Amino acid sequence: MDEKFIVLVQNALPGSQLTIRALHQCEDGHSWEAFGHYTADTTGTIDVSEDPSIRGTYSGVEQMGLLWSLRPIPGSKPGLRIRKKNLQTPMEVTISVYQGHQTEGFADLVPLSGVVVERWYMAPGVRRIPVTEGGLTATLFLPSGPGPFPGLLDLWGGGAQLVEYRAALLASHGFASMAIDYLTSKFTMETGKMVDNQYFETAYRVLQQHPQVCGSKIAMIGLSFGTSMTLKMAIYSEVIKLSAAVCISGSHVQPVEGSVEEIMGFFQKNAGKTRFNEKNEAIWRDLLLPIPTDPSLKADVGRLQCPLLLVVGEDDQNWPAQESALDEMMARAGNSHLLTVLSYPNAGHLIEPPYTPHARSSTFKTVEIQEKVMCLWGGQTVEHFRAQEDAWKKILVFLRENLYGVKIFA
Repeated sequence: MDEKFIVLVQNALPGSQLTIRALHQCEDGHSWEAFGHYTADTTGTIDVSEDPSIRGTYSGVEQMGLLWSLRPIPGSKPGLRIRKKNLQTPMEVTISVYQGHQTEGFADLVPLSGVVVERWYMAPGVRRIPVTEGGLTATLFLPSGPGPFPGLLDLWGGGAQLVEYRAALLASHGFASMAIDYLTSKFTMETGKMVDNQYFETAYRVLQQHPQVCGSKIAMIGLSFGTSMTLKMAIYSEVIKLSAAVCISGSHVQPVEGSVEEIMGFFQKNAGKTRFNEKNEAIWRDLLLPIPTDPSLKADVGRLQCPLLLVVGEDDQNWPAQESALDEMMARAGNSHLLTVLSYPNAGHLIEPPYTPHARSSTFKTVEIQEKVMCLWGGQTVEHFRAQEDAWKKILVFLRENLYGVKIFA
C-alpha cells in the first residue's frame, strides 16, 4: 500500500488529449474516483510519474495522484472515508484511459484501455493471528520469516473497533504489530464496562512473550485518543517498558490517575466547547483548551524514558496537537533529547499511511453516546498527502533505529 507505482500509457495518437482515471469500490459498496488530464507526447506515450496532469482531481506531476486524490463519485452520500477491513484481500483499483479530457459521465464512456491494480497491506508471508488471550480483542500481524521481530502495540482513536490496516502494513516492514480494540472489546460489549489500564499491560505481556517477538524491543504507536493511552502507559506503567513511542495527532492532556472511562469522561465534560462550522461539522479541538496548568491533568512527559516521535498536523481541527507543547515540558525536565517533532502546515488530524485519500471531514460515531456526527478533521488535500508520505517514511526510520538499532542516514 505504501509503494509507488508507475502508470504508463503507450501507443496513443501523438499529441492526443487523454484522461487517466482511477476507480475503486470500497468494501462498503461506495465508489471512489480520481482522474488527471494528459497530453500524449510525440511517441504517443504518457508516463504519470514524469508528465503533468493539466487538471483533474490533481494537477502537475504527481506519480501517486490517482490514489491520494481519490474522492467519492458524484452523487455519493456525504461523510465517507476509505478504511480497509479485510486485510486478506487487496484494495483493487481500476486504472482506465479515455479519449479526450473528461470530467464526468465515465460510466457512459468506453475506455481505450484499462488495468486492475492490487494494493496490499499484508506483504507476502505476513501472518494474521486473532488474539483473545487474557481477555484481549486484538490481532497480531507477524512479518514473514522466523524472527524474532521487534514488537509494536497499535492503538487507534475514539472511533473504536478493531482497526488492523496500519498494523498489517507495519508488519510488512518487519515489526510484529498488534492492533488492539480497547473501546469496543469483547469484554466491553459483554459487560458494558470499559477496560482498565491493565488491559494494555496484558497486551504488552502477550506480545512480549510471543516466541517470535523480541521481548526487550517493543514500541507503541497511537493516533488521536490512542496517544493518550500510549503516553499513559509509556510514562506510568510499571509493566510496560517501551523502546520507543509514536504519537500522531494527540495530546498529553488527561487526568493522570484516570482510567480509559475517566479520560473519556473528562473529555465529555468539556463537550460544551464543541464548535460547528457553516457545514455543521463538529470541531472538537477546543475540548482540551486551554491546556490546563494543573499537573494532575497532564501526562508528565518529563518522566518519559524512551524516544518519542510526535506527529502534528497544524490544521488539526479535532485535537489541539500543536498547542500540546511537550518540548517545553521535556526541556524543563532535561529529557528533550528523547523528543522528535514532525509538524506539517495544512495537514489535518487523520495522518495515515501514504496515499490514503484525504478525508477533511467524515461521519464519526462517538463511543460515549453512540451517535453519528459529521466531524471536521482538517487539512488541505495536497499538503495533507505530502505530510502522510513524509511522516510515514520518518516513522519507519524512527522505529528501525530504536527497535532494530539500524542508524539510517539520508
